[in-house]
Amino acid sequence: MGQTGQITFYENVFSPFSHRVHIALDQAKADYSRVPIDLANKPAWFAEKVNPVGKVPVITYGGPKSAPECPSPDAAKVDESLVILEFLADLFPEAHLLPSDPVHRVQVRLFINIFETGKFFEGFRGFFFRNTEGAGKLLLEGLAELQARLPPTGFLVGKWSNAESAVAPFLVRVDMMLKHNIGAHSEEDGVKVLETYQGPKYARLTKYIVEIRESPIFEKTWDEDANRELWEHHPATQRK
Repeated sequence: MGQTGQITFYENVFSPFSHRVHIALDQAKADYSRVPIDLANKPAWFAEKVNPVGKVPVITYGGPKSAPECPSPDAAKVDESLVILEFLADLFPEAHLLPSDPVHRVQVRLFINIFETGKFFEGFRGFFFRNTEGAGKLLLEGLAELQARLPPTGFLVGKWSNAESAVAPFLVRVDMMLKHNIGAHSEEDGVKVLETYQGPKYARLTKYIVEIRESPIFEKTWDEDANRELWEHHPATQRK
C-alpha cells in the first residue's frame, strides 16, 4: 500500500504503549510528526478533538496537514497501540512489520495475544505499581509464558516484527526496574524476584532482552537514563 497521507503521532515518551508505535513507525521509515502529550496535564483539546478516551497513543492518517490540536475531519484517527501496529503493517507491507509467511504471521499474533491476556500485565501492574500480594510470582509466571514461545536464539520469527514492537517496551522496563529495585513492592521482594529472573530458568528470556536492547531498531527509541530517572521518582512506584 505505502504511505499516501500525512501521519501525526500523539504520544508520551515514557509510555510503553506509545513506545510500541514509535518503534513501528521508525521501522517502517514513515514520514510522521510527533505531538507530545503530558499525561499529568493533558490539554483539553486532546479529548475534544483527538481521542475522547484521553489515552495515548493515537495517530491520524490522511487529510491535509493541520495544527495538531485541530486535526482535519478528513484524517482517520486510530488509537490503541496494537491496533495501530496492525494498521502500520498494512500501510507499510515492505517494512515486514508482519511477516509475509502466514505461519509466521500467526506466530506473531499468538505471541502478542499471550502477552496481552496471560499473567504478565496483572503481575507487572501489581508488582511495580500496587504492591499486590503475590504479584511478583504472577510477573515471573507471565514472563515464563512468553519465554516458552521463543525460539532458541534471535527474534520470534527471525527478523524484528510487531512481536518485538509489542513486547520490547515492557520487557526492557521490567529489566531496568528489577535491576535498580524500582517499584512499590518491598525491597526484599524486589531482590527475590531479581534473583529468580537472573537465574537459569529465565536464561532464554534475558538473552532475548539483551538482543532487543542491542537492536538498532530499539536503541534509537530508548533513553534508559531518562526512564530510570522518571520511574525512580514517580509517585506510582514509591514504597508506602
